[in-house]
This record gives sequence, C-alpha cells and structure tokens, in this order.
Amino acid sequence: MFDPKKLLDDLLGSQVPGTSGTVRDKAGQAVQMAKDNPLAAGALAAVLLGTGTGRQVTGTAIKLGGLAAIGGLAYKAYQNYKAGNAPAETPAAGEPELLPPPKDTAFHPSQAPQGEDEFTLTLVRAMISAAKADGHVDDEERQKIAGKLQLAGIGTEAEQFLMAELESPLDLDTLVAGAQTDAQKLELYTASRLTIDPDTRAERGYLDLLAGRLGLPDALVNHVEATVSAAKVPVSEKPGTSPNPRW
Repeated sequence: MFDPKKLLDDLLGSQVPGTSGTVRDKAGQAVQMAKDNPLAAGALAAVLLGTGTGRQVTGTAIKLGGLAAIGGLAYKAYQNYKAGNAPAETPAAGEPELLPPPKDTAFHPSQAPQGEDEFTLTLVRAMISAAKADGHVDDEERQKIAGKLQLAGIGTEAEQFLMAELESPLDLDTLVAGAQTDAQKLELYTASRLTIDPDTRAERGYLDLLAGRLGLPDALVNHVEATVSAAKVPVSEKPGTSPNPRW
C-alpha cells in the first residue's frame, strides 16, 4: 500500500525527503527533456491533471507538508472567521508564518476519527474531483496523465490509485460523507480550493456546490478563499511558455 500522506505532499508540491527537489520538479524536468517545452505549473495535481492554474502554493505551507498545510490553512480561516475579521487575501505586514493546527483542535490530523490515512485519501480524492471540475479529462487526456505519472516516479500503487480516481464518475455524496467532522468539512473544501483557481464557470460552480453540500457558511467560505489566495503565488513564466498549460 502506498503512503497516502506522501501522495498528498506530492500533489501539493511539497519537498520529498531525501531528494533535492519535489516530485513536481522531477515531472517537469522529464517533460522538458521530452518536449523541450518546460511546463509552468504549480503542484503535481496541476501538472498531471492539467488544471493549469498558473499559481502554486508557496512558503511555509509547502514546508509543513500536505496534511498539516491543509489543516493549518483551514484552521487559520476558521479562526479569522470566528474572530469576525474581514477576509484578507494579502498577508498583513509582520504576519506570522503558517503553523500546523494545534494538537488539541479537531483540525489536527491526529484527531481524525477515521484515522489519518483514511482522511488523507479523502483529501486526495477531493483534489482530483476539483481538478476534473471543468470536464476536460477524457480518454485521451487520461492516457497523457498516465504517461506523466510514470515520469513523476510516484510509484505503481499510487499511479493506479490516481488513475482509478480519474476514471471514476464524480460521487459528491461519498466525497462529502468522507468528512466526518465540521473541521474536516472545512479541510475538504480547503484542499479542493488549493487544487484549482476558479477561473471558469464550471470550476466556480463546482466549488459553490461543494460548499453548499458541506454546509459551510458563505462568510466562512470567503475566509478560506482569502487564506488560500494569500498562500499561493503566480508561477514564474519562462519565455515561450504559458501560465495556463494544458498539454
């Protein structure tokens, strides 16, 4: 069985222990060697699933690792919401770095009633569902994704899991049911929002539908939007490349 937490780190572009870069970097290098056309993309999810947001998670969110980063961002959004603060997409001057959620809160991975690994897989499924929101992943695209997964070197079992999820029809009932607490519902939405920047009606509609099915108040969703936006920066473009690559 593959390590769900490592896969989540890979999807968010987190540092891979024992290597000099991320899985995302390795995938990009392999594609560049094959096509001489570097991909300006963010997390592995954007590279492999073609979401092409042109933005990537950066800073301490990457250093924390996928599970802690999602929990930390969701907790931060929740705290700002409860405090009655106005959503702010730009970090305030001198604002402390993103921290993992406190251990005594429902946002900490150790508090997952279904176990860390099971909830991590739910978050990965949420990211894949969000990446498929614009409906562009057809049979041809899946073949291209399979090739990029092999180039990324994430492991056979992880490849098979991701491809199975890509081929499965959207099951929002099962996805929503995978979040067993209010904190997990917020984390599931946060993971989905991290995967895509809602630049199309389909993507915006998917996120709005997800928020509604999760029962998240509009004001809380606005805080997640602002918190995630502050944690993502534009990907540096290289001459001759597009910030929103497909294939």
